[in-house]
Amino acid sequence: MLYESVFKTADLPVADRFEAWTQRMGRTHAPMQLASDRAADYRAHQRMIGLGEVTVWPATFDHLVFRRTPKLIRQSDPEVYHLSLLLRGEGAAAWDRQQAAYRVNDIHTNCSSRSYEIHTGADPVSLVGVEIPRSLVALPANRADQVIGGRISGSEGLGALLAQFLVQLASDTGSYQPSDAPRLGTVLTDLVTAVFAHALDADRLLPPETHGRTLTLRIKAFIRRHLGDQELTPARIAAAHHISRSHLYRLFQAEGLTVASYIRDQRLENARRDLADPALRAMPVHTVAARWGFPRAAEFTRAFRTAHGVPPSELRARAVAEDRAARAEGRGLSAK
Repeated sequence: MLYESVFKTADLPVADRFEAWTQRMGRTHAPMQLASDRAADYRAHQRMIGLGEVTVWPATFDHLVFRRTPKLIRQSDPEVYHLSLLLRGEGAAAWDRQQAAYRVNDIHTNCSSRSYEIHTGADPVSLVGVEIPRSLVALPANRADQVIGGRISGSEGLGALLAQFLVQLASDTGSYQPSDAPRLGTVLTDLVTAVFAHALDADRLLPPETHGRTLTLRIKAFIRRHLGDQELTPARIAAAHHISRSHLYRLFQAEGLTVASYIRDQRLENARRDLADPALRAMPVHTVAARWGFPRAAEFTRAFRTAHGVPPSELRARAVAEDRAARAEGRGLSAK
C-alpha cells in the first residue's frame, strides 16, 4: 500500500478548523492567504499520497478563496506546478490578465512562482490535486509556464488519460507497494509533461461562455458576502462589476436563474442554517431574518414557509428538539 496521510477538520475543535486548513494548504502547495464564507465551522478532508518527489492529494472542502501574493512568493517559493482535476463543484481563477472558469472534469493549473487568486463555488468541491516540481517537467520553463492559466479538459485526449490515472490512483492505493511510489511519480510526471506539450499546440483563447461563467461565479461570491445588506440590488451588483444590468440579467438567465431569486434563495438558506443551529437558539427569529436581509418579519415568514414548507419558528423548534434528543442519547450511551 502507498503511504498516505489523512487530514480532517472534523477531528479538530470548531474554532481551530479553518486555521488548521490554512496551514495544511500552505504545506501542501505553498503559503497562501485563504478566506471562506464557511470559516466559522470549516469542513475539509484531504489525503496526501507521496509518489517520490510528486504528491497527489484527493480532497473535499467547503467554499474557499486562495490568494498567492507577490510578497508570499518572495518569502517562500517551492517552485512547483499544481494541477487540480475537478470532480465536483466549480471554480474560477485569475493570473495577471488571464482568467479561467472550471467545471467538473476540467483540469486547473497554477504555479507557486506566480501570483493568483482562485474562487470555488458556494457548494463544497471535490478534486484530485497534484504537486510536481517545475524541474521535473521536461519542457523549457518559459514554454511550460505558458500553459498556466489555461483550462485543460479531463474528458478528451491526453487530459482524459491524466484524469483517468488520477482517479484510479486516488480510488485505490492498496493495490500498490511502497516501492511503486517513485515509479508512479515518473508515470505521472510524463503524463503532465505530455499534457502541457499538447496544450502549447492548441488554441488557448478562452471562448466567451468561459469568461461569462467566470464573471458569474465572482458575482455570486459578491452577493453571498453582502446578503445582509438590504440595499443589495441588481443596480449595485452590476455597478460593482462594471457591467450593465441587462448584462447581469443575461448572465443569470444563462444558468436558468434570476438575480432576485438567487439573492432570496441564498438569504433563506443562510437563515435556515442559523435557525437550525442550537448555538443560536437564543437569537430571536426576527433578528435572524434581519441579519440576512429581511427587515420585515411577516415577509420573511411567508418566504420561509414557501421555501421550506414550515414557518421559521417551527423549524427552529424541531432543530432544538432533535438536538436535545441527540444529547440525551449520547448521555445514555456514555452511561452504559
